[in-house]
Amino acid sequence: MPETGPAIGGPAPGGGAAAASGTGVAVASGGGTAAAPASAPRRLRHPEAREIAILMLSALGDAVHVLPVANALRRAYPGARITWIVQPVPHRLVAGHPAVDEFVLFRRRRGLDAWRSYAELRRTLAERGRRFDLLLALQVYFKAGLIAALTPARTRLGFDRARARDANWLFTNERIPPRPVGHVQDQYFEFLEHLGIDPAPVEWGLAPTAAERETQLGFFAGLDRPAAALVVGTSKPEKNWPPERWARLAAALDQDFGLRPVIVGGPSAAERTVAAAIVRASGVPVVNALGDDVRRLLWLLDGARLVVSPDTGPLHIARAVDTPVVGLYGYTNPRRYGPYRKFTELVVDGYARAPGEDYPCSMSHRPGGMERVSVEMVLEKIERALALPPRTR
Repeated sequence: MPETGPAIGGPAPGGGAAAASGTGVAVASGGGTAAAPASAPRRLRHPEAREIAILMLSALGDAVHVLPVANALRRAYPGARITWIVQPVPHRLVAGHPAVDEFVLFRRRRGLDAWRSYAELRRTLAERGRRFDLLLALQVYFKAGLIAALTPARTRLGFDRARARDANWLFTNERIPPRPVGHVQDQYFEFLEHLGIDPAPVEWGLAPTAAERETQLGFFAGLDRPAAALVVGTSKPEKNWPPERWARLAAALDQDFGLRPVIVGGPSAAERTVAAAIVRASGVPVVNALGDDVRRLLWLLDGARLVVSPDTGPLHIARAVDTPVVGLYGYTNPRRYGPYRKFTELVVDGYARAPGEDYPCSMSHRPGGMERVSVEMVLEKIERALALPPRTR
């Protein structure tokens, strides 16, 4: 697909894999796709829409959550042009997705040059002659609100006033109805339901290309055993697991489960430091596959036997490609931010202050929760992951 730009709820952990969502969406226990139950056709709220924009700028995990929305829009509006306004890093993950006709890049600058980012975006939209019938403002921050205001659109659909942060609601002229806090994916599906679009079947459509498959096969053929991908860093230190526990886990994966630990993630100094500490302390061969190529990250996660990850983008990528993922949660609420409707039984729940705590779905953080995630808890979930039926491709 062409690239344009200025430079151009989930169930409680342990719940069933195919539990019904808060929006009534069914998700299959395999491959990330499910047939919708038979129901009367829905009436589109904006049947005339031919130019549709999605506004979701940043974060790999959020970009993954947008993909089922884009696929549902394509099914509902097969003749429309769908444009996604996005920042460069998540764009590299989703570029070429078949549901999206065009990506417009927002290249964010900071400080005194910040205004240039918005001016360049507005100029790009004008040069391309983009005037949208419908804009889905899926992001709730002030920055995204400014972009929504600068984007020519007849209908700017956003969150209700209670959930829109930073006065973001001021930049929209149509809003979804208020609802209690739910899973992030279900929250995006509320936009579809408001528009009269069935989110089901839930499809991500995220996979390595044929060329990436060849590279992937070569990488994994060079390992002496199946790989366990370890995502050792996030953007928030409070979500990270201690390096010494990662080292103990790596040793157990090698010695007790016959898996090769492969460290995956980004190129940050913090991740490199943690990776080096794991390699030194584990006492077993550990492959350090950190890098700055998000498409490489995709095929690493896709090719692994399983993934172990805290709450961060790669966890949701693993879910989208149907790789069993053991989620490490302590700081964030897994009922809101956990893997969507599958692998919930593999979540290690350090968010609960006591085993079995029936906490609500919320955006509240619990500092220190990752300390409650023990190596033994993770190993128990790994046993469960390895007992799952093999994936089909």
